[in-house]
Amino acid sequence: MKKVTGYVVYEGPSLIDGSPIVAIALTKSSNAKTADMIQTYIIRSDMDPRDASKTGADRAICGDCPHRGTATEDPKAKLAKNRSCYVVIGQGPVIVYKGFAAGKYPKAESLAAIGKGRMVRIGTYGDGAAVPSSVWNELISEAEGHTGYSHQANTEGASFDASLYMESVESVASASLSWSLGRRTFRIVANVNDVIRGSEIVCPATAEGGAKTTCEKCGLCAGNSVKAKSIAVVAHGSGAKYVA
Repeated sequence: MKKVTGYVVYEGPSLIDGSPIVAIALTKSSNAKTADMIQTYIIRSDMDPRDASKTGADRAICGDCPHRGTATEDPKAKLAKNRSCYVVIGQGPVIVYKGFAAGKYPKAESLAAIGKGRMVRIGTYGDGAAVPSSVWNELISEAEGHTGYSHQANTEGASFDASLYMESVESVASASLSWSLGRRTFRIVANVNDVIRGSEIVCPATAEGGAKTTCEKCGLCAGNSVKAKSIAVVAHGSGAKYVA
C-alpha cells in the first residue's frame, strides 16, 4: 500500500463564485523557504490548473487577484497573459491536480489530526478565503501555528478572516487603509527601498531580508493572531517582470 501524502480537506463550491473546487493538504514539503510545513492547495476540481489560468476560471480559487494575469484565447498560450504570481502552476498545482484526479488523496477524517503539532500554510496555491474558514480553523486547531494570505477582504461571500490571513495589498494607499482597520498586510514591492519603515518589515525568510529563518520557524504571516509589523516581499519568480 502506498503511503498517503495528502488529504482532501474540502470539496465543494467556491465561496468566491460557486464553481467546484477542492482543497488538499500535503503532509510533506521540500520547499526551502517555507521548510516542512503542511502545504495546502486550493484548485478547481474539474479542470487542469493551467486551463483554469488560461481561461480565467481560476477566479474561483484566486478571486480578482491582480497577479492572475489576463485570460487569453491564444492557442499557443499555456497560461494567462502577463501572469505575475510567483507560483509555478506547471509544478505543484498540476502535480496535486493529477494526484486528486487519480484518487491519490483520501478525504480527511480529522482535520485537527493533520495539523497537530505542525506549521500549516493556508493557500500554498489559491486563496484560502474561497473555502469556509471553519475548515482552516479546525485544521490549525492543534497546530504549532500557521501562515496565510488573502486578496478577498472585500469579496462578497468569501471567508476572509483577519485573524487567519495577512491581507494582500498592492499599494501603500491600500496598505494604509488596511492598517487603519487594524489589519496586518502582505505587500509585494519592487525593492527594499519601497518598504514603509515603522509599519512593514522585509520578509526575513527571503534573500532581501537576510534569509534569517524559514516560514516554518518564523510564523509572522498569521494575520492578527500575531502582534507584529506587516510584511513586505520583493517581487520574485518568473512573473516578477509583470509586477507593476
